[in-house]
Order: sequence, then C-alpha cells, then structure tokens
Amino acid sequence: MKEITIEQLELIEKGSYELIDIRDEGLRDYGMIPGALAVDFDGPEDEYKKAISEIPADKKLIFYCQIGRKSRELDEYPCLEGRDCFSLAEGYIGYVRSKMTSESEIEEKRLKAEDSIRKKFHKQLFSPFAKACKTYKLIEEGDRIAVCISGGKDSMLMAKLFQEIKNHRKVNFELTFLVMDPGYNKENRALIESNAKALGIPITIFESDIFDAVDTIEKNPCYLCARMRRGYLYSNAQKLGCNKIALGHHYDDVIETILMGMLHGAQIQTMMPKLHSANFEGMELIRPLYLVRESDICAWRDYNDLHFLQCACHFTDTCTTCHEDGTTSSKRLETKKLIAQLKKDNPFIESNIFKSVENVNLETVIAYKKDGVRHHFLDDY
Repeated sequence: MKEITIEQLELIEKGSYELIDIRDEGLRDYGMIPGALAVDFDGPEDEYKKAISEIPADKKLIFYCQIGRKSRELDEYPCLEGRDCFSLAEGYIGYVRSKMTSESEIEEKRLKAEDSIRKKFHKQLFSPFAKACKTYKLIEEGDRIAVCISGGKDSMLMAKLFQEIKNHRKVNFELTFLVMDPGYNKENRALIESNAKALGIPITIFESDIFDAVDTIEKNPCYLCARMRRGYLYSNAQKLGCNKIALGHHYDDVIETILMGMLHGAQIQTMMPKLHSANFEGMELIRPLYLVRESDICAWRDYNDLHFLQCACHFTDTCTTCHEDGTTSSKRLETKKLIAQLKKDNPFIESNIFKSVENVNLETVIAYKKDGVRHHFLDDY
C-alpha cells in the first residue's frame, strides 16, 4: 500500500479523505487522531466491509495503526479493491511526535502539566498519591527510589508526582528516573524520550534484548517478558545505588487483578502496595499510584494534550500491556468492562472489590497459604 506522511496529509483538503484507525480498542482508548473513524479489520468481516462501503467512493482512504506497519499490509482485503488507499507513515506514534515542536512549546507543556497537578488535579492525583505513600510507608528517610518509566500515562504521571512530593521536603530521599529499552521500535523509544523532555523528567536509559528473547516463545510470552523486565529493573536500580523500584500500577489495576484472580486463577489475592524482592537482597517494590483512579489519570493526560506510549511489543504492534499474572490485554479489558457493567447497578462495586482483600475472615475460609504452607480449616476443626 502507498504511504503518506503527516506533512503530506496536512496539505490534503479535509473533506477529500477519510482517516481510519485500525488499532484495537485498548490502543484507541489511549487516544486517536482527531476526526478518525475506528474500523476493526480483525473483527467480523461483515462489520468492517459495511464500514468501508459507507464511505463515499470518491474519498481517499488513509489508514493508520500504531507505528505504520500493519496499515501497509491491508492490500489483501477485497473490500478495498478499486479504492484509493494510503498508509500513514509512522502511524499514530508519528502523529504524536509531530506535535512536539519548538522548545518554547515544550516548556509551556511542562509548566501546564505541573501546574495542573498542584491545582486542577490536586485532589484527584496528588492527594491519593501522598495518602498511599503515608498509609503504606512507601517513602522513607534516606530512600533512593528508581522510578521505573515504561512510557505510558501511568508511569509518566508517577514521575511528575514524585517530583512534586520531593519539593515538599518532608522526607529526605533521592530519585532516579529509570527507563529500560527492552527492544523498542525506534518510534516508540523516540516517543518516550520526547515525552520525558516535554515533562522535564531527566531519564536514565539502559538497554536489554528482552523482546528478542521472548520473540519465539509461544506460551505466555507476556508473563515471561514482564518477569524478565522486572529482574532487569531491579538489577540496574541496585547498580545505581537504589533500594526501591516504583511501578505505576493504579487503583483500577488492583481491583481488576483481584477479580481476574478469582475468575481466571481460582484464587484470592491482590496486587500489594509494596513487596520485598525475593531475588535482590535489600530491594523493595512500591506502587505509589495504588489509590489513584485511572479515569483521573486519563483526565490529566487529556487536559494537558499529552500522548503516551501504549503499544510496546516490536513483534506484534498490538500488545497493549504486559501483565505479570500472564493474563492477556483482552482479558484485562474484558474485566474492566465487567466492572463497569456491575457498577451500573451498584455504585460501590469498585471500592467493595478493593476492600474485600482487607476484610478476609480466616474463620470462613476453606483453606489459605502462608509462607508457602497450605492451611485447611479441618486442621483445627
């Protein structure tokens, strides 16, 4: 399929083309190019054929995916035969990067993002961040914390919140903003670097070959990838003198994990606010966004017109998130929708799920594990 650049697209008369987003729902939730039409070519054939047929025949069809690779391979679809089709070079990532221009605009973006944390989103973002840090004792005197940045909205906001809480000078601690490149496409890495620059985050990047290592793994590649990435983060953070790594999991991640554990893993467990590392002595993992809602993170992102990395895998271009529990992004999205549906009848459903693992009554549990040992209620019956 012929390619068209962002610059060429901006020169074409608006009404003469239809811009079509072919990414999956998880990626589109992170943002779309304004005016684009979502068409799922991996979905039912009658649906995407109908969507294409409804576009006037004289209009150019300009498709885009995440980095411009998948959209180049649409020629095989019969419904596009005879249509004037183009693939947007560098895809959505290219569009986002094109919006990062002059130094003055970058500085303006940083100041606006920081000001919005202090004012407009203080109650929604900074307050629960600070509360989690205090409640779970995540930041302690003398800590050196490696703030792990994946390039997504959660870790980027976490970095800004750490900068803000450090300015309050209530506890003496040091920060290192750590980015691991596990084999990103050049477009993805460039987006992380440009966003970090725009937000005033002084990142330290180290490289690994994790994506290549899991490229040929057929069973649970996301699980293996996540475990390997954590090991590399611990190792490099420790080399830099850090005693903690901070990850950007938020409140919604926690409740989705609880529910998925029950529905798909036949177990009751939660994503802990902090953990001792089993393999790196003296190291801890902390999750300071533990009480922050994802909708508020998205609101902050959209208010500041920020666009972050979501797709990371260089071999699929559709992996939205790697999860340690081995669940696919589709399962997590399915669980997210289930919670939203349940909330229509019970507005307290989310907080109830969250609190359920704080109110476990062992007298009404058939069995449980502690320190790797299984205990059964009949043992003491």
